[in-house]
Amino acid sequence: MDGAPRTSTAEHWDLVYATKEITEVGWFQADPAVSMRLLSELVPSTSSVIDVGAGASGLVDVLLDAGFLDVTVLDVSDEALAVVRDRLAERAAAVSFVEADVRSWAPPRQWHVWHDRAVFHFLVDPHDQARYVTTAGRAIASGGVAVIGCFAPDGPEQCSGLPTARYDAEALAERFGDAFRLERSLREVHTTPEGTEQAFTWAVLRRR
Repeated sequence: MDGAPRTSTAEHWDLVYATKEITEVGWFQADPAVSMRLLSELVPSTSSVIDVGAGASGLVDVLLDAGFLDVTVLDVSDEALAVVRDRLAERAAAVSFVEADVRSWAPPRQWHVWHDRAVFHFLVDPHDQARYVTTAGRAIASGGVAVIGCFAPDGPEQCSGLPTARYDAEALAERFGDAFRLERSLREVHTTPEGTEQAFTWAVLRRR
């Protein structure tokens, strides 16, 4: 992060990824099926995609398999990004890696798709939510989309020892404001490695 001091957020997630196997964390998915279904329906593989708060998700692997050539992976944890680099091996050279806190990051360019599975719901402070939305607005090209997956109203109130915010699609769209238009939504029930069910709301928000 360009020599910036480590934040408590970064330290929290570094500890998670340093002490747990990726298959042990509650948000682990062997197949990011919902994400890929939405992305493949929304944009061609020539589109640029940034996966925000990607952690050690396998979405980047599947995007590369599907022929996406402009893929960026952003996370606050260098431990998580190291897991992805090691897993991708030589294919890591085809991916842009950004270690940053999305709340304070200044995007150097724009993307067609901003993908976020299970990051926005960790922002329980309205100021942090507003900073996230400002960053997304700067990073997404006009006409591009934000694909957001977060806990549904009946989802968990805590995850990884942290409190979470929960949304239906309309409430999520309201947080993003007039710069975005809710285009579609769906519900997913994710089963954790321990067998617990977690309800997610997915929203596709079109940048005006």
